[in-house]
Amino acid sequence: MRAAKQAVPGLRARNRIAVLATTATALLSACAGAPPRDNGSLPPGKSGGYYLDDGPGANPPANLDQIPDAQPKPELIKASTARPYTAFGRTYTPMTRLAPYKERGTASWYGKRYHGQPTASGELYDMYAMTAAHPTLPIPSYARVTNVRSGKSVVVRINDRGPFRGERLIDLSYTAAYKLGIIGSGSDLVEVESILPGAATAPTVDADARPSPPPVATMPSEAPSTPPVIESPAQEPKGVYVQLGAFSQRSKAESFLAQVRTELNWLADTIGLYLRDGVYRVHAGPYLDRTQADQIATRVEQSVDLRPVVITR
Repeated sequence: MRAAKQAVPGLRARNRIAVLATTATALLSACAGAPPRDNGSLPPGKSGGYYLDDGPGANPPANLDQIPDAQPKPELIKASTARPYTAFGRTYTPMTRLAPYKERGTASWYGKRYHGQPTASGELYDMYAMTAAHPTLPIPSYARVTNVRSGKSVVVRINDRGPFRGERLIDLSYTAAYKLGIIGSGSDLVEVESILPGAATAPTVDADARPSPPPVATMPSEAPSTPPVIESPAQEPKGVYVQLGAFSQRSKAESFLAQVRTELNWLADTIGLYLRDGVYRVHAGPYLDRTQADQIATRVEQSVDLRPVVITR
């Protein structure tokens, strides 16, 4: 779903809350369909912790300490969450590639009030998972969060936008905040450091000592730089295909094919280039039936700014 102007990127249209710059009561929620997290309404005595009417669930799991940290893995950044957006009169420009990031600031947390609500990634917020919201880090991506005061450290998966108050850097899930020891205080000073694809989950060295990171989703592909073209329709196996693009020039088709093999690395082995009726077509497949092809097409559209077409040969 394309992000509307002046809306938090990544939120589905039926759940978006528009930012109305002309009214003093403008609201914007980092969690679609939920009350705004950053309206400044904090419980008495809190200085950046959970929000008014929020808090822990009635029956939290007994084994919160044993819930494992998020496990970093290469993932495609959702294009809809990488566009600039405005919240509470401030414009944010999300990172479009994974890159070294390290910053200190206040961590707060959000709990039952948003449990089960859609996040900017489209996933439902689970207060007992190891996730977090950040204004600009890629979605999805991974970060190590360290409590500066205690030295406790966790790894979280960034899947939501927020917080939008200037003094706060990151909003943690209930479990992540619990493991960092900030449930009672509501907030604490933390250091947030991005984890790059393939990097160990242990704390990394200073940014100046790290090599330049690769672009997001640039997993090595064994595909040849100049892919072969199946020129005869009879050579194309029968079945259902997902057509990703069609071009009159072979050079443009090959360039596009290389790009989608990089950005859709989970699909790379099934993508081919076919010449039919003078048109170079980039197809993924074949698939057993249209249902399977439709599922692939939907996943492609959710991953990149592309609208594939399902065809049958």
